Amino acid sequence: MHAMQYEITLPADYNMGIIRERVATKGRLLDGFPGLGFKAYLMRERGVAGSPVNAYAPFYVWNTAEGMNSFLWGDGFRGIIRDFGRPVVQHWTGLGFAPGPAYGRAPRAAAISRRTLGGSEDPATAIGAALGESATVPGLHSATVAIDPRHWELVRCTLWDGAAPEDAGDRYEVLYLCTPEIDAPASAVPAVVSAAV
Repeated sequence: MHAMQYEITLPADYNMGIIRERVATKGRLLDGFPGLGFKAYLMRERGVAGSPVNAYAPFYVWNTAEGMNSFLWGDGFRGIIRDFGRPVVQHWTGLGFAPGPAYGRAPRAAAISRRTLGGSEDPATAIGAALGESATVPGLHSATVAIDPRHWELVRCTLWDGAAPEDAGDRYEVLYLCTPEIDAPASAVPAVVSAAV
């Protein structure tokens, strides 16, 4: 499992209706993409939900490296490069995916938090805590936890059926959730949690 995100910062006066239209017309193109757990089409608008910028920032969970590579080196990502230039693509090793109480409903908001683990902090304990706190939070669609072991950066992406809590991280609007293989990563959760406890 791999997590991936690129954030394209747009001018302060950019018409964000262009991004909404782009997702409305092209979002479903990945609905059957092999190896893709899910893609959350995320957007931030300057002055909305505390955002200082306009940005298009999709978040991906890949079940296979082959799927991720096929996207990055294929026509899908070429369209991003053609329209916006080549963004920095952040990627992390996926650790777990946990559905929440609102899993059956379409998410409307997302939050992404990042934190560097302290030198004396046990990674397994931090991972278990990041996943374990998700299961019973009202309004939570799902949570994904991933890590960059080079910098020991723990990333948590949560999807919500309503507004994301202010303390959940950088907040985004979910324009569309593409879910070709969303249930596949859930099978990894028990192993991660049991290893962390």
